[in-house]
Amino acid sequence: MLFFTQCFGAVLDLIHLRFQHYKAKRVFSAAGQLVCVVNPTHSLKYAPTRCATAQTSVEQGILSPCHHHEAVHDPQLVPCTCPLFSCPWEGHLEVVVSHLRQTHRINILQGAEIVFLATDMHLPAPTDWIIMHSCLGHQFLLVLRKQEKYEGHPQFFATMMLIGTPTQADNFTYRLELNRNQRRLKWEATPRSVLECVDSIISDGDCLVLNTSLAQLFSDNGSLAIGIAITTSKVHNTEAEM
Repeated sequence: MLFFTQCFGAVLDLIHLRFQHYKAKRVFSAAGQLVCVVNPTHSLKYAPTRCATAQTSVEQGILSPCHHHEAVHDPQLVPCTCPLFSCPWEGHLEVVVSHLRQTHRINILQGAEIVFLATDMHLPAPTDWIIMHSCLGHQFLLVLRKQEKYEGHPQFFATMMLIGTPTQADNFTYRLELNRNQRRLKWEATPRSVLECVDSIISDGDCLVLNTSLAQLFSDNGSLAIGIAITTSKVHNTEAEM
C-alpha cells in the first residue's frame, strides 16, 4: 500500500505539471507555440560569495575566446548582461550568448512566438526570471524582475533586450501579452540593446510594469504566463521595400 501511495503521488505530480503546460498553451492558442517553464532566481548582486564564484569561472577560461577572437565586427567590449549578480565578465557581442549559456546556464528557446511561464511569483523581491529567445536570426534576452521600486510595494518589470547593437534593435518589435479570466493586457515596444543596462531600463519604466494586485489577476496558482512575439518593425520593412 505504501509503494502504491508513493507511485500514485508521483503520477499526480506529473499530471499536474502537464496540466500547467496545457493551460498555458490553451491561453495562447497559436498552434505549435512553445511553453518554457522558468524557475525564479534570487538576485545576488551584492553577494560576495556568488561574485567570487563568477570571478573563478572567468579565470578558468571564460574570457579566453574573447582574447583570441579575431573576426570582430564591433570592437566594443560588453559587460555581462545577466542581471542576477555583478559578474565581472567582459567580451564582444559575438560571444555574449555562449557566456550566458555556459556560465549562467540560461535556457534558450527558438520560435517567433513562445510562452514564458514564470513560477513562484509569491517569492520576496528581488527575484529574476530569465530566458533567451532565438528568432529571426537574432538572440533576445527576456528579463522578468520582481523588485521594490518603492519600499514595501513590490512590482514586476518585464523587458526584452536584443543581444546586438541599438541600431539592430531598432529593426524589431516585441510584444508581451497576458491573457486570463477574460482579461487581456499587451505591451508592445522596440527592444533595447544589451549594451544598455537592464537596471536603467527598469528605472526609466520603459518596460511592462505590473503591481502586485494586477499580477495576481493574471497569475494562476502562483505562475504567470507571458506570451512573447517578435517581429521586424514596420519602418524596417518599408525601408527594405524602398
